[in-house]
Amino acid sequence: MSSWSSRGRMRTFSRMARVNELLREIIAEEVERIPDFDEIAGIVTVTGVEVSADLDHATVYVSSFSDEVMEAFEAARSDIQYAISRQAKLKRTPRLAFRADPAIEEGEKVESLLRRMHSVDG
Repeated sequence: MSSWSSRGRMRTFSRMARVNELLREIIAEEVERIPDFDEIAGIVTVTGVEVSADLDHATVYVSSFSDEVMEAFEAARSDIQYAISRQAKLKRTPRLAFRADPAIEEGEKVESLLRRMHSVDG
């Protein structure tokens, strides 16, 4: 493997990481601007975004994913995508899919196990 190709891959990865973070920031800001979003969905954090290499799709990870949260994000999808198209200088605006952040769920499982272990020890 030549050093050029490894640098090229690093640039691609760095660019995708920057795109992911840019979209996360835009989406989080847009969600804050949506009237009554927090009343409908509660407090929700956009924890991350993963954009496909071709920029066609982006998975948006959120901290809570109840039916109400899903409906609120689906209702706001076009407004959020429009904000991305206005603010990000991308070849195309990715189609957004909203998912619960698996790290949040895993963290809750670990916390539950630790609480059970603590109660058994105590």
